[in-house]
Amino acid sequence: MSNAIHATKIERQTVDETIGDHAAIISSQLQAISEALFPPTASKTLRRFTSGEAARLIGVSDSTLRKMTLAGEGPQPQLTSNGRRLYTLRQINELREKLAQTVRGREAYNFVPRRGPDDHLQVIAVTNFKGGSGKTTTSVHLAQYLALQGYRVLAVDLDPQASLSALLGVLPETDVRSNETLYAAIRYDEEKRPLADVIRNTYFDGLDLVPGNLELMEFEHTTPRALTRGSRDGDGIFFTRVARALDEIAEGYDVVVIDCPPQLGYLTLSGLCAATSMVVTVHPQMLDVASMSQFLLMTHDLLAVVREAGGELKYDFIRYLLTRYEPQDAPQTKVTALLRNLFDDHVMTNPMVKSAAVSDAGLTKQTLYEIGRENLTRSTYDRAMEALDAVNGEVESLIRLAWGRTPK
Repeated sequence: MSNAIHATKIERQTVDETIGDHAAIISSQLQAISEALFPPTASKTLRRFTSGEAARLIGVSDSTLRKMTLAGEGPQPQLTSNGRRLYTLRQINELREKLAQTVRGREAYNFVPRRGPDDHLQVIAVTNFKGGSGKTTTSVHLAQYLALQGYRVLAVDLDPQASLSALLGVLPETDVRSNETLYAAIRYDEEKRPLADVIRNTYFDGLDLVPGNLELMEFEHTTPRALTRGSRDGDGIFFTRVARALDEIAEGYDVVVIDCPPQLGYLTLSGLCAATSMVVTVHPQMLDVASMSQFLLMTHDLLAVVREAGGELKYDFIRYLLTRYEPQDAPQTKVTALLRNLFDDHVMTNPMVKSAAVSDAGLTKQTLYEIGRENLTRSTYDRAMEALDAVNGEVESLIRLAWGRTPK
């Protein structure tokens, strides 16, 4: 099509028709790319881990695992032609359970770090007012890290764009049908379903998902109508509904990670009211810090209204995570110093450095915890993994402190 004809066609179209055409074009292309990478009959799988990686995850020596293999104790690893032992994540978790049975009391938590009967469910809301702050990347890597450590994790995609779902192998446009998102459990009409009905297992042992898609936007539309009617059902006013839904499935999990939308609507506010902790991602540049300032001011005002309406908010911790951080960038180091000076310990000690490894893994809808070290430049991979583990390990330490345990 020539430029003149194309221009004439655009002039004849209304804005919504043009946008609709563009949406269809990009959706079709994304679907084609996705099917090329992951055919419709395929599903995402997690790689196997070497004996050295398995030993580090469990917290024992490689020789201990070798002795268990020779003695026929626990699941048997896959042996490669060169004699390497490879374990699935499920086998690693089975080994954790077996080793936990050999010790007593609090030491068992070192192998199977699940919450005890007196430990409350940790619900971590990862949020920011501004897109592009690394919110979804932070959410998915945190959820996977905790699953790798042996926690029972539920990832909740509260963002209608559903990038978290896509990274976890669930395509929002094709794999998620009507009433199969969190909206099913928080809606106001007779089609409401238990949250357990929409939870999906993932290819990551110990990590389940509540997927998202554009259907979540319905909550933004139906909530004002419900407030106007003054209607309340057993799940109460809007800001209690996510918390009530999570209460239904709390016994099956240790940690819930909520990926909030990049705007402060009813969905985000409901997620924040269900949370026990909050991680705010911030790119250390002045425009992003200004945006974060507006987000905090608006959040303060809205949560104050929630409190006056009878909502009770108790957070174990609030932390600001510096994302896409470039240590050699002088303006970023100045902004970082400013944030640390203003917020002190509320700024996480470890930043998430900007890394080509994370971007490269994302090209194939993978995370750094999924992609093998052999698939990337090793030095780049190692630096990114060191930063990622430091960030997520810091969050894990905060979780353990909230449960009255010593940090790792």
